Amino acid sequence: MKVALIQSSLFWENPTANRNYFEEKINTIDEKVDLIVLPEMFTTGFSMNPKSLAETMQGETILWLQSLAKAKNSAITGSLIVKENNNFYNRLVFVFPSGEIQFYNKRHLFTLAGEDKVYTSGVKKLIVDYLGWKICPLVCYDLRFPVFARNVEEYDLLLYVANWPKTRINAWDILLKARAVENMCYTIGVNRIGFDASKFEYVGHSQAVDFLGNYILEPQETEGVFILELNKEKLLETRKKLGFLNDRDTFELKSH
Repeated sequence: MKVALIQSSLFWENPTANRNYFEEKINTIDEKVDLIVLPEMFTTGFSMNPKSLAETMQGETILWLQSLAKAKNSAITGSLIVKENNNFYNRLVFVFPSGEIQFYNKRHLFTLAGEDKVYTSGVKKLIVDYLGWKICPLVCYDLRFPVFARNVEEYDLLLYVANWPKTRINAWDILLKARAVENMCYTIGVNRIGFDASKFEYVGHSQAVDFLGNYILEPQETEGVFILELNKEKLLETRKKLGFLNDRDTFELKSH
């Protein structure tokens, strides 16, 4: 599977400018890719103003994503602010080339920034079946919580989209490798760069790690579209040979 990671700065609370920017970047991809990954809250930046920014699942960004996915014949994923049943969600959407959508609401809300005060926490993990791959997409702060991410579904790819600041980037690098190794899966992290309205700096470090903790794509610090290829046969061979997942603990996850 060929994956394109798009690392960029974000226009603060400006969905139109961000959509235009990402469309331009996506249209520069001249080879066939299967999946395009955008950062967390890619239309707004990590905003705590959902009342003025939230969209619906029939809104402009969703329609735009569906149109782009069809045009590029590629799935696209990233998170945005969605309002549903009077709740606001930091919602990751996975848009198939057909226009079909699956979604995951961020479970671990970032209390340090008050995300839990304005957004509703998700309760269900999503496993996407796409092109023979099982993909588990999660969002930013979820990375710190290995129990929720634990590979009990035999997924092949773990995916994190983020707005993860420079001050804690060391944790991002360490934890992405840890998740890859402990779950014996490919792990991809896509983060933003630049500054937000609160003057927090982001240095990206979008990256891809294989099931043994080796870099496929080393942490990147510049704006760009980074394309890489994942090999499922190698993954399955290694799992069969080493069998570490066979010895994992069984547990039951309770909702918060």
